[in-house]
Amino acid sequence: MSAKRGIKLQNRIITAAVIMLIQFAFLFFGSIALSKSFFSLYALSEIVGILTVIFILNKRQSPGYKIAWIIFILVLPIFGISVFLLWGGARITPRKKKTYKRFEDLSLKELDKDDTILTHLDYEDYLHSRQARFLIKESGFPIYNHTKCDYLPSGEAFFKSLCEELKKARQYIFLESFILAEGEMWEEIFNILKKKSEENVEIRIMFDDFGSIRRQEKGFIKNIEKYGIKIAVFNMIKPSATIANIFINNRNHQKIVVIDGKVAFTGGVNIADEYINKYERFGHWLDCGAKFEGKAVEGFLSVFCTMWGFTQNSPLDIKKYLVNYHQDSKGFVIPYSDDPLGENNPAEGIYMQILGSAQRYVYITTPYLILDGNMKKTIELAAKSGVDVRIITPHIPDKGYVHSVTRYNYLNLLESGVRIYEYTPGFIHSKLFVSDDRVATVGTVNMDYRSFELHFENGAWVSDTDFAIEIKNNIEEIMEKSQEIMLEDWKKISVFTRIKQGILNVFSPFM
Repeated sequence: MSAKRGIKLQNRIITAAVIMLIQFAFLFFGSIALSKSFFSLYALSEIVGILTVIFILNKRQSPGYKIAWIIFILVLPIFGISVFLLWGGARITPRKKKTYKRFEDLSLKELDKDDTILTHLDYEDYLHSRQARFLIKESGFPIYNHTKCDYLPSGEAFFKSLCEELKKARQYIFLESFILAEGEMWEEIFNILKKKSEENVEIRIMFDDFGSIRRQEKGFIKNIEKYGIKIAVFNMIKPSATIANIFINNRNHQKIVVIDGKVAFTGGVNIADEYINKYERFGHWLDCGAKFEGKAVEGFLSVFCTMWGFTQNSPLDIKKYLVNYHQDSKGFVIPYSDDPLGENNPAEGIYMQILGSAQRYVYITTPYLILDGNMKKTIELAAKSGVDVRIITPHIPDKGYVHSVTRYNYLNLLESGVRIYEYTPGFIHSKLFVSDDRVATVGTVNMDYRSFELHFENGAWVSDTDFAIEIKNNIEEIMEKSQEIMLEDWKKISVFTRIKQGILNVFSPFM
């Protein structure tokens, strides 16, 4: 399997990284030298630092994110202030915000908004309709019925179903992934896409450059484009990158496939061989996804069209791709996206809504458990009130420092009555919430600062008994293969480990 895109593009990564390191070094040592040489400048920096801290405290962001920046500024005033002004608080230029909003509005305004569906949900399940009302208002996406939802409990099941549906495509295939890596998975998909292109099926592919660049050989993109397939690369890494390129910290973590406006896929599965265990990384890789057929597909189409327009700075007319397709199925679906450009936070918000509304249980799977104070308190309150809250995280981590912060959060949660499991065979990458045999979410959103604050994400909220029970049963099967973390054992970890985890936790918003 290939592990890199090629010499030329590898040099592109190295060059960009070296340039940024040089600029950081210049900024750091320059700020130290200035503070030592000019007392008045240092005093001014203290005043600016205080004003910056006041500004941070009044921002609508998580307390943990604020604390990390405040400590950084207090320890290194001039340097800290300079870096914050460039990168702090997920700062994004007004122009980019305006551009994204323009493309989002173009897509969202064409979606079918039927208020009677929400009224129907109110009648069937008023408790959970509150979650739907929150998500509709926070995300801007409507609620749908007449949609069949199939849970795909592994990367292998996701891949099999995806290939079957790709072969049925007649009009178009839109594919978006954080990672698009060469290997057996991509080769099988690409063979289908080439055949479909010959059948005049319109094909568009979008991926994130940071997620994919080391997984593609030289000429990868040109080889795809020669078959008439359109490519959009999000936030391309360039040797001209500078620390002033603040948007480089924001990535497109969305994963969506839309086929003919009738079928859509989402979940945690990237296009890379480890996701279907064709080769081993961090033990057995466990992921999941979902397939949607029917009206809700247009919501996923809207997410794709918005991101394509934003990436290419050219609108993709959603009206050309909408079809009035229904499936005779019960249940309700809200596809949604979450971006770092506005004040709304539908992804973290719906997680908190589910925890706050739960009556019997909430089961969660996540590769990362890096929690701000609000989320941690919400989980603890649910557990203390008698809700059976269970969380599954990896036993074999992909990033050791992130896993240390994940484990730092165990103690308080365990003391509150949360049951925590680590997936012993390897790495669990699924992002699932399920509650009370009734509601569930599936998508790309991790429980960490990057997903909640910095990345473009997407997901689906589903109110459907069969779908929820399938996920619940699958999570219970995963628990049987996992090691439960017991409070009395966790209290025995060394003081050194606790100190290391505590220090890393302070700066977890930067991870």
